[in-house]
Amino acid sequence: MDWMFEDFKTDLDKLNPTVREKAIEIANKLIEQDHFSKEKAITEAIVRAEEWFYDLGG
Repeated sequence: MDWMFEDFKTDLDKLNPTVREKAIEIANKLIEQDHFSKEKAITEAIVRAEEWFYDLGG
């Protein structure tokens, strides 16, 4: 289930484009695999994507 997180546009707009793409990818996986709500998925995905980005040295 891929979706663009229209309800969370302001949260995603603040992110670096690379982090934003990763957050969307992670959120989709959380919803599909772990049955997170959209709100919880995007919140968790942003945290994980930012950690992923900083681990890369970004």
